[in-house]
Amino acid sequence: MIDECKKIISRNSPFHLAIIMDGNRRWARRNNFPLLYGHKKGVEAVKKTVETCKKIGVKYLTLYTFSTENWKRSKTEISGLFMLLERTIKEYKNELKFNNISLKISGRYEEFPKKLVYEINETIEYLKGGEEMVLNLALNYGGRREIVDAVNKALNNGAKKITEDDIERNLYTYPLPPPHLIIRTSGEMRLSNFLIWQSAYSEFYVTDTLWPDFSENEIIDAIIDFSKRERRLGR
Repeated sequence: MIDECKKIISRNSPFHLAIIMDGNRRWARRNNFPLLYGHKKGVEAVKKTVETCKKIGVKYLTLYTFSTENWKRSKTEISGLFMLLERTIKEYKNELKFNNISLKISGRYEEFPKKLVYEINETIEYLKGGEEMVLNLALNYGGRREIVDAVNKALNNGAKKITEDDIERNLYTYPLPPPHLIIRTSGEMRLSNFLIWQSAYSEFYVTDTLWPDFSENEIIDAIIDFSKRERRLGR
């Protein structure tokens, strides 16, 4: 299965996989754990996913990590998420460096607490030059706001009439290509304001699995399913 997956990805190289990681809180409630423990288990799933994607040859991996809508959650949960993110970045960056993986952030992460922003910036610099894979975290990300920001940035740079190229060059995700495949866990059938512009011709794969239980086999199943689809891209 791994070898088959590698062949599929090589035919679509450089392959961009994006994931809406949904279900941490439902997993915690279902298993009678505090919400933050569900997020901690979600971090373990992130690490396994990064390892699998590198192993099978994914070039770009985008993870929907913290959305603009997540600010509506309780202050306690948000604070716990920030602490968990900071700790994970500190503990995981050497492993990313060893595996030749660089880090990109898409979104207004500068609005996060200063200590967390500092740690993110330090890690981006530390991992600069990693060529095996780009790990792109969507942090304080909203697809609608991304498009608005892209238009305003293009106008500030002197554009008189906005074109598609102007928007694409100013997206948070630039210069990453659009995702070939978007996976959503937990069975929800919506984008939730994720990569609205970039997903115009992406394929979708939805699994009922909650994110903390997401496994290597789920990724392989999704990519094999992707390979069976006819991608006409409007032609």
